[in-house]
Amino acid sequence: MKTSGQRFLVAYSSIVSTVFAVILLTGAKSSKPQIFDEIQAHRIDIIEPDGTLRMVISNKARLPGVIVKGKEQPKVDRPQAGMIFYNDEGSENGGLIFGGRKNENGEVVDSGGSLSFDKYGASDIVQLAGVDDKSDRFAGLAVSGQNRRVWVGRTADGTASVSLMDPNGRKRIVMQVTSDGAPTLTFFDEHGKVIQQIAPVSPH
Repeated sequence: MKTSGQRFLVAYSSIVSTVFAVILLTGAKSSKPQIFDEIQAHRIDIIEPDGTLRMVISNKARLPGVIVKGKEQPKVDRPQAGMIFYNDEGSENGGLIFGGRKNENGEVVDSGGSLSFDKYGASDIVQLAGVDDKSDRFAGLAVSGQNRRVWVGRTADGTASVSLMDPNGRKRIVMQVTSDGAPTLTFFDEHGKVIQQIAPVSPH
C-alpha cells in the first residue's frame, strides 16, 4: 500500500512529465524565434515545409553521401566536415567543406577547404578552393562548363597564374608570374603545343 508521500511523488512526477512534454510540443510548433547562447549538434538538416532537404550542416562522421532528389547515394571519399546545399528538388548543388589533420607519420593531410556551386544535374560550375598538405599545394578560383574553362590562382611551385581553356578543357592562353617574379604570356594550339610566348624584354 502506497503512503501519502509515495502518492505525492507519483503525482508530482506525472505533472512534471506532462508539463515537460507540453513545453517540447509547443516549442517545436512555435513560429516565434528561439534564442540560445550555445548549441552543440553533430548534424543539422534544414528542410522546406514539405520536408524537402535544402541544407545540411554536419561534422565529418555524419556528412551524407551525394543526395539526388531526396535519395542518398553510397558515401565515398568525404573525409571533411561542412555544409551541403540542395536545390528545390532535394538534389545536391554545392557546398562548403573543410578539414585538416596529421596522419600517423606526422604528415599534414586533408588540409584546406572548398566552396562550390553546381550546375543543375552536374558537377560544380564555380569553385573557390585552397589546399596545402603533403599531396597538393594550390589555391584559386575555377569556372567550368562541361570542362574547366578558367583558373585563377596559385600553383604548387608558387606561380600565380590565369589560365583560359577551350570547351574541351585544353589550355589556350596562360598568363603567369613565377615565384622568382618572371612574367610570361603563353598561347597554345588545340594540341597543347606552344605557338607563341611573350616575355618582357630586359632593359639591360
